[in-house]
Amino acid sequence: MITLSLAEIAEIVGGQSYDIPDPAVTVTGPVVIDSREVAPGSLFAAFAGERVDGHDYAVRAVEAGAAAVLAARPVGVPAIVVDDVVGALGALARAVVERLGTTVVGLTGSAGKTSTKDLIAQLLQRRGPTVWTPGSLNNEIGLPVTALTATAETEHLVLEMGARGIGHIRYLANLTPPRIGLVLNVGSAHLGEFGSREAIAQAKGELVEVLPEDGCAVLNADDPLVRAMASRTQARVLLFGEAPEADVRGEKVRMTADGRPAFELHTPTGCSDVTMRLYGEHHVSNALAAAAVAHELGMSVTEIAEALSEAGTLSRWRMEVTERPDGVTIVNDAYNANPESMRAALRALAAMGQARGADGGRTWAVLGQMAELGDASLAEHDAVGRLAVRLNVSKLVAVGGKEASWLQLGAYNEGSWGEESVHVSDAQAAVDLLRSELRPGDVVLVKASRSVGLEKVALALLENSTEGEVAGR
Repeated sequence: MITLSLAEIAEIVGGQSYDIPDPAVTVTGPVVIDSREVAPGSLFAAFAGERVDGHDYAVRAVEAGAAAVLAARPVGVPAIVVDDVVGALGALARAVVERLGTTVVGLTGSAGKTSTKDLIAQLLQRRGPTVWTPGSLNNEIGLPVTALTATAETEHLVLEMGARGIGHIRYLANLTPPRIGLVLNVGSAHLGEFGSREAIAQAKGELVEVLPEDGCAVLNADDPLVRAMASRTQARVLLFGEAPEADVRGEKVRMTADGRPAFELHTPTGCSDVTMRLYGEHHVSNALAAAAVAHELGMSVTEIAEALSEAGTLSRWRMEVTERPDGVTIVNDAYNANPESMRAALRALAAMGQARGADGGRTWAVLGQMAELGDASLAEHDAVGRLAVRLNVSKLVAVGGKEASWLQLGAYNEGSWGEESVHVSDAQAAVDLLRSELRPGDVVLVKASRSVGLEKVALALLENSTEGEVAGR
């Protein structure tokens, strides 16, 4: 963050100073929303949440070294008080980003945002200092907090943008105006909130609408709803995908023997081969999107291909593949789930199982609820259960309530009538079952929406001890 005095911050956010003996005191540390993360010179932003009120930790934050608190009311320590802390945080982020003049890359989509953001970050780091969204902090609080970690040396700011309604993407993009806007896809995530894929497309396309004339809209040529967004922007359009018309294109796409994607990368400047470290064919589209952004920012096709071949995952619980000492492989993809990502993960699991051949172990799909699907929930869960059978997944373990029962019902209706599928009540029951039945060579995929907390299963299976319950059950 650019060094700003408390007086300057108060002016930017339209706030009133309380208990500040010297307005010239500067904020030299990060803006934080957790008092445990305060460093000397920080600005602590206090939010009143459903369970915890950050204002109650204001004194602790200042004692830990915070220069002041951004708050909605006086807190008895140096504070800048505003009517809306979220709005003030956004205003501060916009002012700082404008002063920095860094290249902002904004990206959105129904699936693959975080994985693609991680790939873009790893590519652009080769060109200069890069700041990117940690994890999935892609909302009206996480985005400005990330932007405020940029410094005068930052060349690229890569920001993931999520939406739960019309206008959300536009709001985020106006906080940190991007020069490059990337839309990955329009899928079924949040279908229950938006009502239709067309409404989701309307929301996602807000990103390209705010781009400047000298900006670049990077659009998925393989998704008709995304491709149609070209008519909604004044910026230059760069297409990525496997379609022949794509400017940045993947050809000869294939899977390696152990389930990793490989392809021939074509850009307007040439072509080069890519073999990824990540698992699953769905990463091809993510990689092509990242390659398109990197091409726009001047990277050569050789440099891009090399970086994609070396890139790993920067965010936890996204296709994290770990082999235990006994030969059991755990694939922790439990951070989130929607129908598209669930299908992609199952195909990756099947490919990993096939790579082990006839002498390999079994494939296990430990699956839970996909949230926010609205009226489509039953059909989508049923379809995922059916797909597990069609892909010859050895064992389906459906975890949870009615949505899990729909997963198992789909598998049953597709022909899984024996012991190929089972419905268990919770994560601990799944762990107990797996600990008793796993054997060397087995591959276990764990996946559900974040609210389910199914990562507990993967973490428990990776513990050294085979005793004890799942933490936080």
